[in-house]
Amino acid sequence: MFLRRIAMPLMAKVKETTGIVGLEVVPNAREVLISLYNQTLREIQAVPEDEGYRKAVESFTRHRLKICQQEEDWEMIEQRLGCGQVEELIEEAKDELQLIAKMIEWSPWGVPDDYECEVIENDAPVPKHIPQHRPAPLPSEFSRTLEAVTRNTEKDAPAVMAKESKE
Repeated sequence: MFLRRIAMPLMAKVKETTGIVGLEVVPNAREVLISLYNQTLREIQAVPEDEGYRKAVESFTRHRLKICQQEEDWEMIEQRLGCGQVEELIEEAKDELQLIAKMIEWSPWGVPDDYECEVIENDAPVPKHIPQHRPAPLPSEFSRTLEAVTRNTEKDAPAVMAKESKE
């Protein structure tokens, strides 16, 4: 009885599976995340300070690192971050480190101000299975309402101006 009271809470914290095929449980996920987030913050320093990419990476990495340092339990880390399982966060952090290296290599922030890119227009028809992302047409009432409101505002504008000038 005594052993159950002591051992059961400890055993409940052991994760047996992620439930995701190919994603193994990481027993020391918190320590791995802290290490990866610290490495990310070190490597992102190579990106210029005023770049949006660096600001975004530093912001979410610091937030995640802070939570990992505050929480000892992997369940609480997952709950507070709300971004998936700790094993998924580890994969994301590794991917971000690879992306940082690529971004440094590509240096997209080093484009001169006078650089002009060539725009290639293709008049080929878009296949039917590809969405066009065109907004739906506005209902006819919208145009009539807009015209009525515009007309009424134009008529009322001189009267409003006259009232304001008297005050």
